[in-house]
Amino acid sequence: MTGASCLKKERMLMVELGVLDQVYVSEGRTVSDALKESTRLAQRTEELGYKRFWVSEHHAMRAIAFSSPEVLIPHLAAATSSIRVGSGGIMLPHYSAYKVAENFRLIEALHPGRVDLGLGRAPGGMPLATRALQQDKYVDVNQYPRQVMDIIGYFYNAMPEGHPFEHLLAVPDIPTAPEIWLLGSSGESARLAAQLGTAYAFAEFFGTPGGQEAMRYYLDHFEPNPVLQEPPRTMIASLVICAETEEEADLLAKSSDLLFLSIRTGKEIPHLPSVQTALDYPYSELDRMHIEQTRQRRVIGTPEQVKEQLLQLAEQYQAGEILINSPIHDEAARHRSYELIAETFDMI
Repeated sequence: MTGASCLKKERMLMVELGVLDQVYVSEGRTVSDALKESTRLAQRTEELGYKRFWVSEHHAMRAIAFSSPEVLIPHLAAATSSIRVGSGGIMLPHYSAYKVAENFRLIEALHPGRVDLGLGRAPGGMPLATRALQQDKYVDVNQYPRQVMDIIGYFYNAMPEGHPFEHLLAVPDIPTAPEIWLLGSSGESARLAAQLGTAYAFAEFFGTPGGQEAMRYYLDHFEPNPVLQEPPRTMIASLVICAETEEEADLLAKSSDLLFLSIRTGKEIPHLPSVQTALDYPYSELDRMHIEQTRQRRVIGTPEQVKEQLLQLAEQYQAGEILINSPIHDEAARHRSYELIAETFDMI
């Protein structure tokens, strides 16, 4: 093996892969179908050696089969045996830190050592959904750092002295705790994760500028949390579609092209469209320009092309892990995409 080959192998081993599933309802199928498909995907990616399986929180979107990760996660954990399951993430400003801690302590008690709590401060939906979630509540997003600190305190029975809930127990009282990750698409989340000493995940597929700088800031300014006692850990989430040929990968990607175009233009469609629906859609020149821009933030291609691009992203972001999000209409093709990636990263 050449020196260059050894270096590439070392880079591959340093990057761990996981899954981010937004559980889209595919055209021609039902919400129940989508949830069953997510369960089968968790089982298959566990077999393939993926480390984590996260589900997100989005509200009032017809194309997404659920909005409560805290309900879906235990179902996925019960259907699997080793893969870590978690939220990508819980939109904490909507909720009580105490209730979130209780929910995730219970899930951890059911599945010890396998649960992740990814936290975000974005609304996870349109303003009307946010109003409904926060009805009759006073919500100050600036309290988000305190909420994160409270969850750490509840998880580890380590509320600071003088805290109004210093002696409050978040049941069940267990000896282990979920991993805490702060999620973001901006530098602010990186600064907070560094300050609080938590792990940090960046939504690379959002295409928000400044992600690499945010990750560097996190690593340069990380302050160990005396309660968590963990080193800095980094992750990015990327949209990836892999197939045996470039042509097939490009074709499979057309479904998500149309889905994200509909979101961007405010013309929401109630499902992940089939490839044929996407091919038949009457795109304008502006639509095609939007899709071309969005494609620049995607990893689409053959196994070797995907591997090289993912390794480059890992280096650029100094990311130890990559969560792969693959919105592919055909379930078999979606499984095959994850299989090809696992094969080319020597996971199986």
